[in-house]
This record gives sequence, C-alpha cells and structure tokens, in this order.
Amino acid sequence: MVKRARGSLLLSIKFDRNSHQPISTQLYVAMRELILAGGFLAGERLPATRILAKDLGISRTTVIEVFDRLTSESLVTSKTGAGTYVSKALSAERPKPVAQHTAQQDQRAPQLSKLMGQAFLRFSDRKRLPHAPRAFTTALPAFDFFPMAQWARLSAKYMRGSREDVMGYGDPNGAAQLRRAIASHLRVNRGISCEPEQIFIVSGAQQAFHLIGSTLVNPGENVWFENPGAIGARNSLIACGANLIPVPVDSEGLRVDDALRMCPEFRLAFVTPSHQQPMGCVMSLERRFALLSAAEKAKAWIIEDDYDGEFFFGSHPPPTLKSVDTTGQVIYVGTFSKSLFPALRLGYLLVPDSLVDTFQTIMCNYLQGVPSHTQSMVAEFIDEGHFSSHVRRMRLIYEERHEALIKVAQQKLNGLLEVETTRSGLHTIANLPRHLSEIEISKAAEQLNVTASPLGRFALAPLKTQGLVLGFGGVNPHQIQAGVEVLASVLENHHKLRTS
Repeated sequence: MVKRARGSLLLSIKFDRNSHQPISTQLYVAMRELILAGGFLAGERLPATRILAKDLGISRTTVIEVFDRLTSESLVTSKTGAGTYVSKALSAERPKPVAQHTAQQDQRAPQLSKLMGQAFLRFSDRKRLPHAPRAFTTALPAFDFFPMAQWARLSAKYMRGSREDVMGYGDPNGAAQLRRAIASHLRVNRGISCEPEQIFIVSGAQQAFHLIGSTLVNPGENVWFENPGAIGARNSLIACGANLIPVPVDSEGLRVDDALRMCPEFRLAFVTPSHQQPMGCVMSLERRFALLSAAEKAKAWIIEDDYDGEFFFGSHPPPTLKSVDTTGQVIYVGTFSKSLFPALRLGYLLVPDSLVDTFQTIMCNYLQGVPSHTQSMVAEFIDEGHFSSHVRRMRLIYEERHEALIKVAQQKLNGLLEVETTRSGLHTIANLPRHLSEIEISKAAEQLNVTASPLGRFALAPLKTQGLVLGFGGVNPHQIQAGVEVLASVLENHHKLRTS
C-alpha cells in the first residue's frame, strides 16, 4: 500500500477499461488534475513507480510513461536515486478556482474594448432564432433539392488534386477561377459590368459588411440603414462603431427624402434594393437614382446587399443598383448561402475601381481567404452550368412554395393574418390586426415548433405596423400547410382572449 498521507488520493483513481482512452491517458489526466487542484503540495514526494503500479493494478511501464509526461510539463521533477516530487513552482500563488469566487465576482462582466463594449449593448439579436428547416424559418434554401450527386463528384475530384491546392493558403483575394466565374455570372445574369480583379472572396456576406464598415466608416459616422432592415448587416456595422440612422421604407424601398431630412451628412448607406429585407419590396428606379445622387453629393458609399436576388419569380428580374451606378459609389455584396447552402460560408464583394488597391492590401495583409478547394468546387459548379440550372430550378420551387403559402393562408387564417404576396426570394411578411401582439403570437408559435419572427425584430426604430416574417423556401407544401394550421390556432386563441 501507498504509505504517504496523500497516497489515498492516488488510490481513489478508477480506470474504465472499456474506454477508448488508454490506461496511461486516464492516469495522466487524473494525476494532473490532482496536482493542479492542490491535492499534492509543492515539493511533496510522489510514491515510487513500482509501488504505485502495484497498488493501482497496472504495469510499471504505464506509470513511468505518465511520470515522464508530467515531468515534460514541469509539473513534477525527478532525481535519480531520490524519487519524484511535485514541482516547487506550483507553490506560486495561482488564481483561485471559479468555485471559490464570490457570487458578485462570478456575475462581473468581462472587460471589453470600448468599441465592442458599446456595440454589445446595441446588438439587436442576442438570441439566435432556430435555423432548422421548419415552418417558417427564414434565410434557409431548400436543402432537399440541392444536386448533391454533382457536388459530391466535384468534391471527390478536388480532394484528389494537388496537396498544395487543397491544403495551402491560396490567394487571399480569392481563387482566380472563382473570381472569373462570378464576374461572368454577374455580367450575364445581373447586368453588372465588372472585372475579376474587382471581386474579393470572403467567408459570407456578414464578413463582407464588417470588412467594408471597418475600412470605410470611422466610429460615430452616420450610416443610412433601412428600417426595418437586415439584422446581420446591422450588427456588423454596429460592431464597426457606425451611427445607424433608421430610414423608413415603403413599397418603393428606402425613402431617400426622409433620409436627407433626418441626416443629410452620411458616410455610408445600406440597402437591399432587389428584395428589401424583410418587407420584400423592390426599390423603384426613381429611388435608385435619388439614392445615387444623394451619395454623390455627400461623397458617401453605398452597400448593395443582393442576398437572394437570383430568385425573382417573374420573367424579368429587377436590375441591380450596381448596374446603374455610373460614378463608382456602390459596393455590391453577394452570397452563396441562399443560392447554394449556408454551410459553405462563402460570399463576395464587388468594389469600384477606386477601392481595388485598398482591398487588395487589406485582404493580403489582414485575411487569409476561404478554403481553396471550396472555391474551386463552386467555380467549376458555375463554369459547368450547374449553378444556372440549379437557380432556374429553385426559382420555380420557391414560386410553388410561395403560392402554396398564399393559398393555404387564405383558407385557414380567417382574416386574422394577411400574408402578402412577394415577387421573389424565400420569405414574405404577414400583417397582424392592431389588437394582436406580434411578440405574443411569435412566442406562442415557437412553443409549438413554428418560427414566426416578429417584424419589430428587424427594426431599429418603432414601426407603425406590426406583423410576422414567414420563410417558405426551406419547407415543402405539406410543412407549410401544417405550419399555417398552427398559426391559425394560435391566432384564434389570442383573438378570443383579446375580444372576450
């Protein structure tokens, strides 16, 4: 038996011989925790390896291996002929374990930087909504129709490529093949005249927004922002220290006259002209020209977020704002999260000629780019024509799902929720009567596993109307019908409570 008073601590070690972890690893972890927790005092002698092995019922070789490992970490020291001792360095005063802190200390907020501390208080979406494909989650494409066989073929092809291409850093600006493919796609399908050198590949649109904001906006400078508007972009710009000006939107998009009255001096404007997020309207050509004119006079930049502009249900999609920008003020941001799938974490920004050198310098010195093989797979997916075919197919699928939502809503909602038609995208809005609370309806639906985001969640300033944002792109017609029936039940219950 181990004779020392603290030897009983070692004898308390139990081994799980059915575990995938070797006995040596289990012993190492247990002894390390005992030493760091103060179970053995600094300078105290540990049992001899022969004795410890016998008492624990393991081989001496295993104990020697563990002692050698602890020695390499300077937790114990060994002296030939004198034994093994807990390192005297552990006598230094160390931070107390969390369990010994007072309740007041445990609740103390971490010390954030001044900029992030201010942003933290202004973030509007601290509780992330479920991103499971259920009624009526927004921002999710139809996973069930993605051409996985073609994608798997491309994945296998590039994983068999050169290790330098698959495992190396790659071009921080983005793979040349993908930049060329995106430029060609934008010229043909979005009416944007551009060169590959103007395109920079990033890890999703939100990284693009933060990169633009941190590059072009000083803390405290004014940014026109649609109200209601895109939450991810809003939080990215808040994190850059921007002073967001909530500009109202109507059926023609951002109200430029209101913006000029509210804040004539601005550094940046953020808009979603092809499909306003979340209201769904398309910015009129008159408003587009008014916005470009206002930005030119203020020497401001414009971010155009074309997050789901590919999925216009009509025969002629609306032009992008970038396509009518003749003075080089618009920075166009695109993403593959909706057109392919969000797990790619792949987006891009198209900058005016005047910003190319700036972003090349930033990308090469600050960021290290997106995985090369992912970019190559997407590039070939585009070049082989699969991307265009997929977008055309999904446009029809989303139109069918939109029509299914409108049809069942008209049948089941009994005037308690007016679901608006939309001309593109993966979501629409639904207007609530004044006597019903969008917050209460949303919470009640969530308890029944239906996501119905309150419109106010997207707002920087109070809105005159209230409603729900309903995503239909990621759910099939059967799920849509079941979700509407849940909403109908919730609405009827709340209507009875309000009117009784």
